[in-house]
Amino acid sequence: MYKIRVILDIKEDIIRTILVDNIINLETLHLTIAKSFGFKGQEMASFYKTDEEWNQGEEIPLFNMEEIGEGISMQTCLLNETLPEENNKLIYVYDFLKMWTFYVEVIEISDEKKEGLPQIILTVGEIPSEAPEKEFVADKTEDLFDEEGDIDDEFGNFDDYDFNEY
Repeated sequence: MYKIRVILDIKEDIIRTILVDNIINLETLHLTIAKSFGFKGQEMASFYKTDEEWNQGEEIPLFNMEEIGEGISMQTCLLNETLPEENNKLIYVYDFLKMWTFYVEVIEISDEKKEGLPQIILTVGEIPSEAPEKEFVADKTEDLFDEEGDIDDEFGNFDDYDFNEY
């Protein structure tokens, strides 16, 4: 049995702690998380592998996105293989139009068998009516031109040409 803490990425504390069977796949975990926060589970979603600092890694999509062959998907990933140890983490994004983002962390793993899983054992806070706005900031790229934007050095001075001649 897994005890998993799920935290909504928002300023207020909105947390769910859930108990799930250790042999479920990530699709079942996705539906459990979505429903524990009041969603129907019908929107596209993905899990992302992450390190200790929550840096986003490989995507595990809801459906196989490969054109040929067996690609990775939530259905093919088992919980006990994807998150084999306590403190393992995933980022979960639900509804790509609204970008609800959650931090998922394994709190405890036990061999105990329990009936009636999945089960919500802790609820803190209420989910807001609208998803928080996400700001995506790209890393600053190196400017290809100097301060004056001098593309003319490489190709000659474009101002010298009379383009009306052609």
